[in-house]
Amino acid sequence: MSPVFISLEGSEGAGKSTLMRVINRWLEERGDTVVSCREPGGTATGEAIRELLLDRNSGGLLPLTELLLMFASRAQLLEQTIKPALAAGSSVLCDRFVDASYAYQGGGRQYSHNQISQLEQLVVAETMPDLTILLDVPVDIGLRRARKTGEPDRFESEQRAFFERVRKAYLERARQHPERIVVVDASARQPAVRKQVLAILEQRL
Repeated sequence: MSPVFISLEGSEGAGKSTLMRVINRWLEERGDTVVSCREPGGTATGEAIRELLLDRNSGGLLPLTELLLMFASRAQLLEQTIKPALAAGSSVLCDRFVDASYAYQGGGRQYSHNQISQLEQLVVAETMPDLTILLDVPVDIGLRRARKTGEPDRFESEQRAFFERVRKAYLERARQHPERIVVVDASARQPAVRKQVLAILEQRL
């Protein structure tokens, strides 16, 4: 099997953590060696950036600062983890990737998509996922689920309108890139969502 690069996207409460395990297991069962990672984070530098970005006391971060920190973490992850893993023949499964910047900083923060695209070309270039699974869930349901997991972080503390923009931006990305992004109804019960995801993996890979 050729190595594949899969990203899993979705806003708060979409259930990414559970589905990461499901996809990892599916890849291993087909014989892949799998490297799992997350954004922001995944490297020592990236995890330090993640801590800053999620800290509720970092409320003074400008949208541009947030965007640049996201891409700084992404640059480290690509060079230290993703590219070496793919080169070594391992498949990569990433909890969020560049689509998240278009959703959170572009949609949520209403930052220029053209400037995000410039950073994408600089940092990511052609190292894009072979498949992106977007877990779509209505904002009210997602936030209700997220609040059950503990104290909200800096992003989870945003207003409802922020997450409506995030969701809209994610769905627009899926509309623009149907060859790569597949939308899954994540408002369903977990077994139904798992069944949808497994069917996508079988069909696409």
